[in-house]
Amino acid sequence: MTVLKTSLRNFLAHKGRMALSAIAVLLSVAFVCGTLVFTDTTNATFDKLFGSTASDVTVGPKGAGDQDSQQGRIRTLPGADLERLRRIDGVKSVAGDATSEAVTVVDRKGDSIGPKSGAPTIGTNWDTTEHRSVKLTSGHAPRGPTEVMVDADTADSKKLKLGDELRIIALPGEFRAKIVGIATFQVTNPGATLVYMDTATAQRKLLGAPGAYTSYALTARPGVSNEQLKKAVVADLGPGLKVQTKAESSKEAESQIGSFLDVMKYAMLGFAGIAVLVGIFLIVNTFSMLVAQRTREIGLMRAIGSSRKQINRSVLVEALLLGVVGSILGVLGGVGLAVGLMKLMGNAGLHLSTDQLTVKPTTPIVGLTIGIVVTVIAAYIPARRAGTISPMAALRDAGTPADTKAGRIRGAIGTLLTAGGAAALVVAGNAAKAVDGSMFLALGVVLTLIGFIVIGPLLAGLVVRALATVVLRIFGPVGRLAERNALRNPRRTGATGAALMIGLALVACLSVVGSSMVASATDELDKSVGADFIVQAGAQPITKQAERAVHQAKGLTHVSDVKRIMDAELTLPDGEKVKKDLSAADPTYVDDLRTPVVAGNLADAYGKDAIAVPEGFAKDHKVTKGSTLTVAFKDGKTAKLTVAAITSDDVSLGKGALYLNITTVERYVPAELMPTNSMMLAQAKDGQEDAAYSSLKSQLHPYPSVKVKDQTDYKQEMKDQIGQLLNLVYGLLALAIIVAILGVVNTLALSVVERTREIGLMRAIGLSRRQMRRMIRLESVVIALFGALLGLGLGMGWGATAQKLLALEGLKTLEIPWSTIITVFIGSAVVGLIAALVPAFRAARMNILNAIATD
Repeated sequence: MTVLKTSLRNFLAHKGRMALSAIAVLLSVAFVCGTLVFTDTTNATFDKLFGSTASDVTVGPKGAGDQDSQQGRIRTLPGADLERLRRIDGVKSVAGDATSEAVTVVDRKGDSIGPKSGAPTIGTNWDTTEHRSVKLTSGHAPRGPTEVMVDADTADSKKLKLGDELRIIALPGEFRAKIVGIATFQVTNPGATLVYMDTATAQRKLLGAPGAYTSYALTARPGVSNEQLKKAVVADLGPGLKVQTKAESSKEAESQIGSFLDVMKYAMLGFAGIAVLVGIFLIVNTFSMLVAQRTREIGLMRAIGSSRKQINRSVLVEALLLGVVGSILGVLGGVGLAVGLMKLMGNAGLHLSTDQLTVKPTTPIVGLTIGIVVTVIAAYIPARRAGTISPMAALRDAGTPADTKAGRIRGAIGTLLTAGGAAALVVAGNAAKAVDGSMFLALGVVLTLIGFIVIGPLLAGLVVRALATVVLRIFGPVGRLAERNALRNPRRTGATGAALMIGLALVACLSVVGSSMVASATDELDKSVGADFIVQAGAQPITKQAERAVHQAKGLTHVSDVKRIMDAELTLPDGEKVKKDLSAADPTYVDDLRTPVVAGNLADAYGKDAIAVPEGFAKDHKVTKGSTLTVAFKDGKTAKLTVAAITSDDVSLGKGALYLNITTVERYVPAELMPTNSMMLAQAKDGQEDAAYSSLKSQLHPYPSVKVKDQTDYKQEMKDQIGQLLNLVYGLLALAIIVAILGVVNTLALSVVERTREIGLMRAIGLSRRQMRRMIRLESVVIALFGALLGLGLGMGWGATAQKLLALEGLKTLEIPWSTIITVFIGSAVVGLIAALVPAFRAARMNILNAIATD
């Protein structure tokens, strides 16, 4: 009981000093709990959506999916199956669904009304199955080919109203229709744009197949289970169709969204883990300094009979209190963070209702466990150190002597770990295969990080002196005092700098990798792409109308169509069968994408019944120039193709592709089943590049989903995409850096308290308030720069090694983003300056006589 009272008294006496450590625990726990609450809420919301919209039994074509719509085809079922299904015993009702995601919908201004979040635009027929998820709230249902209905979320975000005309661009063609109704979601809007039309219009205009459907939704009679109905359907229609019960279709839909959410969940938890690791340094530093400041107090307690275990337990109880308070606030903060994430996703088009907020019992348990366990573990070493304080310490000044032997052991262990990590990085950089090298890279990152953390106090002495020579000495005696303060306790400086080092090392590593990827892709583009313009439509197919528009552009010498042939079955010379995707293109594609060959001539691969295979494929399957491959085209005939060229794998663009002429494919695949273009490349006439670019832009203006880019645009797009990803990662790493900054603030604040008497004496002999503030700020700056220098150096080493592995995949250019590195380094100095503002102000405002009289 005495231990608990002592711990409570000390905790409350130092509550101000504990606050920043509590904030570190709060932030780490909040990030973990917020991630769990957000993903649990999203999963629960989609479970409700899929559960409420799925039919008892769904019938659809086998193999139908996103690949079909991207290739410009939609698999359908004959309308005659509708009546056949109605006659099956156990069927109460059947509804036919006519849906296409290969749709672009344009408003009167020519802008797409589809979501920018990556969710699809869905055109579908208005039938009874839709009534489960949406309700007609304005106007009336579509009644003919000139009428459509849109969802309320799209209408609100795109400022659409009844009577507005839309242009719908689908695979069979395009048409215009007016909005006659608006439907409101009764459950979560998954972020898609929905456009409804009557069934006959959807069949003709979206599917290009009057009377056909994409799937059938069956409702079972009372007393008939979904499994029984499924068996009856399979028995009647045979095994050639995809037949699923409500549970099966819901599970499939949930797994598709769940895979994305899992990636997001574990990525965010990873960054939370980094913040927790950084928080450990803050807590260790806090308790180490508190123990050092209370040396005389602890010595007196030992002198009056307190045992080592009681002292140890007293410090751990303080840590337990800190962990409990920080964790409880963190759990509450996590719920708030989850709500904020839901609002953020709402702005991106995914509307999640807080009514579905899901806080599972395991979430607060996980949060409390992480916060409390991490805090107690972090305080264990300072607690043990407190237990070793002897009663004689009560007769000495505050502070404990350094353990020289422990320092030597620590230095030896840190050196060994760092050397082992460096060796692993060297092995990774010289690996023959990226997969093998990645394991050594991970090992090297872990060992060098731990090594630098362990060896930090030794490095502090060297690095801080070097930094002081450049940064502090120019400030005269005040700068020298700041240097000595930073060097006074190397263990503390090392731990404070290590907290900042972790976040900045990851920033530097990712910056090097991102810049190298952009530089490599840019170099490869300059070397390999001969075309002036690239035309793509993202996840959508390039429709026939858009294809014609590109071919009609002026100022072009040629346009190359490129099609992706999915799942062709290749029979190799040794009889082995493999499924591969093929790249079918016009012969001019040879000039548009300059792919080096190791055997043959690539132009010959575009001859009659010829094909080019990649080098790795040829080696793996013992294929040589002149070999014959038997190719069974999906939905087409079987062809015998001669290998006319073997392409090099020493490329990044088009690596691993199997090339052949479009005309070759057309001989074996029916015209109605030929895929649309996945990409188009165009070459401008000499001197007419600008005019051709303008003409292409003008021709494609009516098709907003299809984008034309010249090489400059393409390079900028790659740079922007990688930049956006890096910015997202930097934003998540900011949590760890914020915790590290709190560590600097806490270290300085406790250091000021520790040096109260010293500060009073310095003020008494003439140090001004301004000089005092400057000394504290300079000490903070040099500690921050110490952490930044270690982090940036370590991160660049990791990034350079990672680039060596990327070079094995064709990304050969190492690019160090010096502007980013220098900016982060200077920014660290600014961070150190800001972190010192409050401690410096407190130090300068101390009463001189009271400070001198302090024990």
